[in-house]
Amino acid sequence: MTTDRYTVRIEKDHLVFCCGHFISYDGHQCERLHGHNYRAAVEVAGPLGPDGYVVDFLALKARAKEITDDWDHHMLVAARNPVILVEETGPAVRLRYKDREWLFPADNCALLPVENTTAELIAHHLAGRLLTVLRDQHGFVPEVLRVEVEEGPGQSAAVEVRP
Repeated sequence: MTTDRYTVRIEKDHLVFCCGHFISYDGHQCERLHGHNYRAAVEVAGPLGPDGYVVDFLALKARAKEITDDWDHHMLVAARNPVILVEETGPAVRLRYKDREWLFPADNCALLPVENTTAELIAHHLAGRLLTVLRDQHGFVPEVLRVEVEEGPGQSAAVEVRP
């Protein structure tokens, strides 16, 4: 039995999502609304399967793109932020932090089940969604999944998940 492990990485221009967001920090501050041209990269490690590959590149690219496309041209909202109140009011999403308030059309928002829309937590959420879809649609669970989210050139965060 072989103990060789292989790594597959996708880092394509089509894994780009342009979004607005803001984060809370230091427990009591909130930054201004701004946006990024995010770029994602996905890396999967494991043994070769019977067909001679770790995972089908086409399936991995397609599933990652579907997820990032869900966020493209949306306002990323941290639905579990402890200091930013998120209210879904029919066709709108209202966000409140102390005396500041934002109102967005609901269909322009991507409500993420995270505490903050940091690159780290966006990467972790992307990894979780990707693991679920790869398992459910392709019967594949990698030994290691690494997801990197870049906010801009030279500024990124990554998470490594070992399911």
